[in-house]
Formats: sequence, structure tokens, C-alpha cells
Amino acid sequence: MDIIQFIEVFALVTGIAYVVLEILQKNAMWVLGVLTGAACAFSFGIQRIWASMGLNIYYVIMSVVGYIQWRRASEKVGEGEIHLAPLSRKTALWSALAFVLGSAVLMQVLRAAGDAHPELDALAAMLSVIATWWLAQSYLQQWLLWIVADIFTTWLCISTGQYWMSALYLSYAVSAAYGYYHWKSKGKMLADAL
Repeated sequence: MDIIQFIEVFALVTGIAYVVLEILQKNAMWVLGVLTGAACAFSFGIQRIWASMGLNIYYVIMSVVGYIQWRRASEKVGEGEIHLAPLSRKTALWSALAFVLGSAVLMQVLRAAGDAHPELDALAAMLSVIATWWLAQSYLQQWLLWIVADIFTTWLCISTGQYWMSALYLSYAVSAAYGYYHWKSKGKMLADAL
């Protein structure tokens, strides 16, 4: 096994642990988010999948933001409860606008940068940026965005021969479906936004 395959396997292992902790809404997931994000950024960078590389650098940063947000929210619910925040119509509309415009701009930038798959990379990256922000805010609907983004990223990884990474993102898609169900059935809506 070469170093690149080792990093992909490392990302797979830490990524699966991350998503399990995410479903359970444990703050420790954010520490694994830093490790997984760094490993994935390296792997995508080697393959010249620039948006996904940048996205994983964003994940590292958002892991710090998410940790702070979730610590505050955890203080408002009982031990072991899932805290949820309501997704406003305004946030949903701004997110949709950011997705459409961001994807269009990012596709052009990625084409100019020689990205291996600029369209798929841009769509997956923009969905993931929004889903990560929604995750940090504890919106239940973030799971639905993850299902689509993870399917796109699985396809992207298969098309670039990153089979360990495709296994990771396929497991993310399945976990996101379960995460939606788990949060919906166990979640407690917070009266005030995070």
C-alpha cells in the first residue's frame, strides 16, 4: 500500500467514526472532522479535484465553528438529547441562491484551473458547503443535502479511481439517510436559534 492509499484508508476510518458521532450528535466528532478533512484535502489535491480539496480545508475550519456552536446548544438540552434549530424560509432561500450562483461561478473557476471534473466537483462542493453550515446550526434538513452531495462525491471518486474514498462517501450517503431519521425521531427543537 502506497502513502496515497494509506491516506485514503485513514480518511475512510476516521470518516466513518466521524459520521457515527455526528448521528449521535457528540462534540468529539469535530476533532475527527479536522483529521478526516485534512486527509481528504490531501487525497483530492493529488487527483486535481480542486473544489473538493478546498471543501475539505473548509471542513477543518468549520469543525472549530461547529464545536463552539454545539457546545453552546448542548447546554440548552438534557444529556443525550439531540438539539435541533428551525430552518427559516429566509435561510433556505439564501442557501438555494448561494448554491445556484456559487455552482455556476465555481464551475468556471474549476474549468480554468484544469479540474478533472469541474461540473460534478462544483455541484458536490457547493451542496457540501451549505450542508456543513446547516450542520453547525443543527438544522435537521442538513441530512437531505448530505445525501445528494455524498452521492455526487461518490460518483466523482469512482470516476477518478479513488475507490477507498468512494467507499467513504457511499457510507456517508447511507449514514445521512439514517441520520435524518435518527435526528427527526430523537431531536428536541430549541426555541431560540443557535
